[in-house]
Amino acid sequence: MKKVIVIGCPGSGKSTFSIELQKRTGLPLYHLDMINWHPDRTTVQKEEFIERLSSIIQKEEWIIDGNYGSTMETRLKKCDTVFFLDFPLEVCLAGLEGRKGKIRQDIPWVEKTDEVDLDFLDFVRNYNTISRPKVLDLLEKYFDKKIYIFQNRRDAEEFLKKQ
Repeated sequence: MKKVIVIGCPGSGKSTFSIELQKRTGLPLYHLDMINWHPDRTTVQKEEFIERLSSIIQKEEWIIDGNYGSTMETRLKKCDTVFFLDFPLEVCLAGLEGRKGKIRQDIPWVEKTDEVDLDFLDFVRNYNTISRPKVLDLLEKYFDKKIYIFQNRRDAEEFLKKQ
């Protein structure tokens, strides 16, 4: 395990899982949200994002945390290991709510406790019907990778304990 991607619905705990995996493996960790977003919640230019991601995936070792469907296949081609946090919607919604008001290393701002981004919430609510099938199709295509699919937090935590 040298080149790892961690994917799943927003709120599933990708960043938390990635941080714990990084502590256990020593692999450098990159959060896609940190290379895509400015602290003022504007995004970098698409070309700059692609350039930043390309420089990361050319390295010998990494953990990359985040979905970003437009670049998922690029990351799948280069990784050797995939962790898919395939959790129920209710778990992800609770995860989104639980991170509000907290300083996080995976995103360059603090989400306000009274803040609701309806477009983002719609994306999360539709993840299992729109995004998840695309992810599963890609995982099937890249069956030669070591793929771990966790369907609950307990299984993900048990895996980490063994590392």
